[in-house]
Amino acid sequence: MKRIKYLVLSLIAGGMITACHSDLDQTPIDPDLFTEIDVYQNIDEAKSALAKVYASMALTGQQGPAGQADIAGIDEGFSQFTRMLYNLNELTTDHCVVGWGDPGLPDLHEMDWGAGNDFTEAMYYRLAQVVSFSNSFISNAGQLGTENEEVRSFIAEARFVRAYAYYNLMDLYANVPLVTEITTELPQQSNRQEIFAFLESELTEIQEDLKPALSNEYGRVDQAAAQALLSRMYLNAEVFIGEAKYTEALQNAEAVINSAYSLNTNDGNGNGNAYDELFLADNDTNGAQNEFIFVLNFDGVKGQTFGGSTFMCHAPVGGSMDPAFFGVNGGWAGYRTTKALVEKFDYAETATDADGFPIAWSDARANFYTDGQNYEIQTIANTFEDGYALIKYRNVDVNGNQGSDTSGDFADSDIPLIRLAEMYLNYAEAALKGGGGSLGTATALINELRDRAGAPRISQTELNAQFVLDERSRELQWEGFRRTDLIRYGQFTSGSYLWPFKGGAQNGRPVEDFRKIFPLPNNVLQINTNLTQNPGY
Repeated sequence: MKRIKYLVLSLIAGGMITACHSDLDQTPIDPDLFTEIDVYQNIDEAKSALAKVYASMALTGQQGPAGQADIAGIDEGFSQFTRMLYNLNELTTDHCVVGWGDPGLPDLHEMDWGAGNDFTEAMYYRLAQVVSFSNSFISNAGQLGTENEEVRSFIAEARFVRAYAYYNLMDLYANVPLVTEITTELPQQSNRQEIFAFLESELTEIQEDLKPALSNEYGRVDQAAAQALLSRMYLNAEVFIGEAKYTEALQNAEAVINSAYSLNTNDGNGNGNAYDELFLADNDTNGAQNEFIFVLNFDGVKGQTFGGSTFMCHAPVGGSMDPAFFGVNGGWAGYRTTKALVEKFDYAETATDADGFPIAWSDARANFYTDGQNYEIQTIANTFEDGYALIKYRNVDVNGNQGSDTSGDFADSDIPLIRLAEMYLNYAEAALKGGGGSLGTATALINELRDRAGAPRISQTELNAQFVLDERSRELQWEGFRRTDLIRYGQFTSGSYLWPFKGGAQNGRPVEDFRKIFPLPNNVLQINTNLTQNPGY
């Protein structure tokens, strides 16, 4: 694994190109070394290599929670995939701000990042690493013989993970190299049209070899995952390739909706709220798992990281919040939300404070912590109490028991990257934007989500595109969708929608359109002269 590690680090530094040398191709003579040759001797060993492909998005290095990091130049915990997805797709929007002053981090919520930003650079490297691991697995696993159904399934899963990584590269950076095999050549730059076409073909082709919906092991993908990622990609096709594909978005969402997955309505703790159980420490067994189409597994003892759900359970806790309620030993007092998200729940207000600001809601998704918190944000830096805190992930089970790490350091909650609720919302939006389907069905699907949250039902006449965008904000808050959603609706950079501290201004301001995509890292451009920086940077 150490040999593989340094090979991968070389690959990442080269901008998704494997740095091969004859010295690295020698067979080790130490009989105690376990190498790539051994890994692919049989199906059982290959399965462990597939686990590493999945783990490349959950973990951050070779030992965990820190030390022997996969990516240099940034705090290892910062470099974990879902933590960076949150920072790039949520912190840049109306959903949150952060009081920490780590270099490059305030630039994200101020929408003023540059090509040397640590976080945009580390995300590029992380996704490049996922592609690298996937390419290596696909190449090596094929040696076991693709006539074997299980081997074909393994390879299809790795191809899905690679496709998911490329979807995010296309969304975040647009013009990246498209590399699908190990090579010694510096890759040429691709664009969204080429990557979109590749993903469309890839996600369609692998469905034949993926297992049927909900029939694979928990944490591994199936046919529904490929359909769901296609639906997400088609929903954003106008942004990515300038061509509307709402019919395809709806059809793929509908296929997932009609599959074996089901919306979690299990209220295991009897609090009248099945929504919160999606984000608890036992969300792999409490019923939430039946809604998770693609999920990253975390374990407070066996899979430790300062990213993942450990980050989600610690970072938003501060002020007068009780860490024990979150199943952790202390809060990091970092992230809280803006009033723009709170205002999405105006219809559900049930109580206000002396100043008339809301402090209680009937919609279970309005899970804001208000005690000692200020509704208005006057100061961001080092002031956790400005802005409501948000209760989303908790490292406790449905009975309130803490997760497996008795120290309270690391969390067990798994993080869904794709869940069925998103497909409900995709169907509704695509139907409203000319993708066919039924507006009656779209309304019914939205009402299923609102029923679970205890929100009032809507009529078909109340359903419009802006309503769906707001419902996505309510349902998918802090799950890594918001930036992409706002871009699709033309509200990310423009002055048509402002939120507190958008563009670094207290009341918000428009920002430059080029910020719809992030810059390619300066280090990658220096190494690979085939690449040209994205406009504006």
